[in-house]
Amino acid sequence: MTKKAATGTEKTQRAGRNEKAAPAKKSAPAKKSAPAKKSAPVKKAAAANVKQPAAAKKSASARKTAPARKSASAKKTVPVKKQAPAKKPVVAPKKAAAAVEGVAPAKTVAAQPPRGESRTALVRRARRIDRELAEVYPYAHPELDFENPFQLVVATVLSAQTTDLRVNQTTPALFAKYPTPEDLAAANPEEVEEILRPTGFFRAKTKSVIGLSKVLAEDFGGEVPGRLEDLVKLPGVGRKTAFVVLGNAFGRPGITVDTHFQRLVRRWRWTEATDPDKIEAAVGALFPKSDWTDLSHHVIWHGRRICHARKPACGACPVAPLCPAYGEGETDPEKAEKLLKYEKGGFPGQRLNPPRSYLEAGGKPAPPLGAG
Repeated sequence: MTKKAATGTEKTQRAGRNEKAAPAKKSAPAKKSAPAKKSAPVKKAAAANVKQPAAAKKSASARKTAPARKSASAKKTVPVKKQAPAKKPVVAPKKAAAAVEGVAPAKTVAAQPPRGESRTALVRRARRIDRELAEVYPYAHPELDFENPFQLVVATVLSAQTTDLRVNQTTPALFAKYPTPEDLAAANPEEVEEILRPTGFFRAKTKSVIGLSKVLAEDFGGEVPGRLEDLVKLPGVGRKTAFVVLGNAFGRPGITVDTHFQRLVRRWRWTEATDPDKIEAAVGALFPKSDWTDLSHHVIWHGRRICHARKPACGACPVAPLCPAYGEGETDPEKAEKLLKYEKGGFPGQRLNPPRSYLEAGGKPAPPLGAG
């Protein structure tokens, strides 16, 4: 009995040990479960996610700083490009440029038109300037006194290297003594020289007016021709003189390229040409042919009264917003107004016998020679 009992007790103890050992073996795999192994990558991913914002911030800041550096450099370079044209000489007489050394460069730069102005924009700007001047000078006219084509062609030849006023003060005595081409052709050169002495270069001018009178009397029956090709054959008559005669005596359009016209169209950058024929062609292409004669009057009047060669009255200029050369002259309105000449400044005009429209607009006739 004792051995069997002992044997049974041993079996039960072994069975209990086996039951305890079995769960222990199953628990071991539980510790090595798949979720436990996958948790490690999650932590790494989380850590990676934590580090990524820092990198993203660095890349974002790098992206922000890069354009900032570019914009900063761009801001630095832009003024240099804009200031460059101010350093270049403006297309104007040297004396005029010297007179504006005290003008702030910013004003000159601000008035510069955009580089690469298109052809269409140039045409629009040029025509707008002409319209503005037409409103300021609705009574613009040739400032030489004349009663017929012969007087006009002679007066225009005499106007070289002098003022229209001085010619107008001289021609009354000339035409009173020699009223026709035949009379002047047969005149004594010494007597003509004495009359023309106040105009300067009187010997050369005497030779020209007597010479053209002979051609008119011999080749054209004492009449001034109405064609350009015939007018330029007369002694002392070039394209400028011919267009003055054609436009004002015959009503045929023409552009008068005198010193005032040349100066202003270059200041306005209608053309950079300096040859009168090239200026005539360039400006003529900007306007209808029907506008050429009045355009010449508007530009010349503006050049004599406001846009002077040495010191333009920029502060009193009606086309200042359209002018690339604004700032070459006096920009203060009060000081600029003191620079105005002729009727705009309260002074007489160039003609002794101006048109009625000019007198009705407040213009004053010029005094005769010797009247003080």
